[in-house]
Amino acid sequence: MRILITGAAGFIGSSLAKRAVAEGHSVIGVDNLITGNRENLAAIDAAIDFRVADIRNREQMQELCRGVEIIFHEAALPSVPKSVLDPLTSHEHNVEGTVSVLLAAKEQKVRRVVYAASSSAYGESPTLPKHEAMIPAPISPYAVQKLTGEYYMQSFQRVYGMETVCLRYFNVFGPFQAADSPYSGVLAKFITSLLQGEAPTIFGDGQQSRDFTYIDNVVDANFLAATAPADVVSGKVYNLACGERHSLLDTFRILAEMTGFAGAPVFGAARNGDILHSLADISLIAREMGYQPQVNFEEGLRRTVAWYAEALKMQTPLSI
Repeated sequence: MRILITGAAGFIGSSLAKRAVAEGHSVIGVDNLITGNRENLAAIDAAIDFRVADIRNREQMQELCRGVEIIFHEAALPSVPKSVLDPLTSHEHNVEGTVSVLLAAKEQKVRRVVYAASSSAYGESPTLPKHEAMIPAPISPYAVQKLTGEYYMQSFQRVYGMETVCLRYFNVFGPFQAADSPYSGVLAKFITSLLQGEAPTIFGDGQQSRDFTYIDNVVDANFLAATAPADVVSGKVYNLACGERHSLLDTFRILAEMTGFAGAPVFGAARNGDILHSLADISLIAREMGYQPQVNFEEGLRRTVAWYAEALKMQTPLSI
């Protein structure tokens, strides 16, 4: 297949690019490098066509979409706190950028767009696990923007006949995720702090829980979404997670043991826009795509700790 990956220099985008190259696909990567890091693609640099471009630029997107069969749309400003502080900039990237991608895909007759949606769409509903039939209740501007992207995907499927699949990511983690930016995931920050002998900060009391999802599981699901029968998956939204949750305090304890850290975490005030608990029902994606998480939480943590330990030793730049 000829595949276009937006946000290709980011954590998830670069992971998708590496899998696509390994499977022999033709890959075009696009990233404006606001949060992405070109070094994330160093291992496959000669095997992909990488462009520094902004998805909001429709002329550039038209050119990039020519001859493309599948788009993995990963590009975003993926930060709840950032969206609270600056909702307009987040909106421009997360909503206007998504519409730009869809318009280019429609005009160039791209067969399918697989969209990186977000579990933040569920908001603070007390119902656990979260299932796709629930009414969305987004809290943060970021959550509203990602949900808006889902609606655009479904609209383009219904109005224009474009194949679209939305995957609601639940707290993705793994190698190559940034640890030192406002967009960073909590596990990236925890692990790098602990490896350097520093106490990580937990915002809130630490009882909040997440359905942490190792990156390899996310990559697997994206490729399933790209190849599943259109009459089964097109226009639909699927949870993408592991179907189990872990509190931040329990996660800290596991990581402290793995890294040999003997201290206690630092506690900070709860952050505006954050949700308390997250747990996915993954029965729909399992039934309709055959998805099953291949890497469990603790094994994912072990692999991630090992990678960060090596990256810190080598002073490898990290990016989302």
